[in-house]
Amino acid sequence: METGQRPKTTDAFTIGQLARRSGVAESALRYYEKRGLIRSERKASGHRRYPRSTLRRVAFIVFAQRVGLTLEEIRESLDRLPENRAPTRSDWAELTADWKRRISERIAELERLRDGLTECIGCGCLSLDRCRLANPADRAGLRGPGARYWMGDRRET
Repeated sequence: METGQRPKTTDAFTIGQLARRSGVAESALRYYEKRGLIRSERKASGHRRYPRSTLRRVAFIVFAQRVGLTLEEIRESLDRLPENRAPTRSDWAELTADWKRRISERIAELERLRDGLTECIGCGCLSLDRCRLANPADRAGLRGPGARYWMGDRRET
């Protein structure tokens, strides 16, 4: 093989090859397949063979999970992709159009959590000495269940 040439590859990965290349455990790949997120073809021996385009689908799954999508949401998104070809940039752009909003909401939530770590979060617990001052008589509880200030409600002044 000449310098700079890529080794010849096949059109399919074994589960081990896909696991090594994607960084996802074989057990997770089997689970993704069971949930309908990825598909394999079975050889006569029963061994799985994954089309090379599966690597992109696995990367999408991992990234989507980090964004906060559930496996069901991911499956629904992947079901919209064509099976007869590798997804294009526009295919991915269409699937991820809503992600900026979700990421922004998650960032805002994490910032509220960070900023409220030593403050009252409006949960109604009244267990901290400070809660009597920040949320007397559990006024935040009148707005509904949960940690109201952490969820974005404004504190009364």
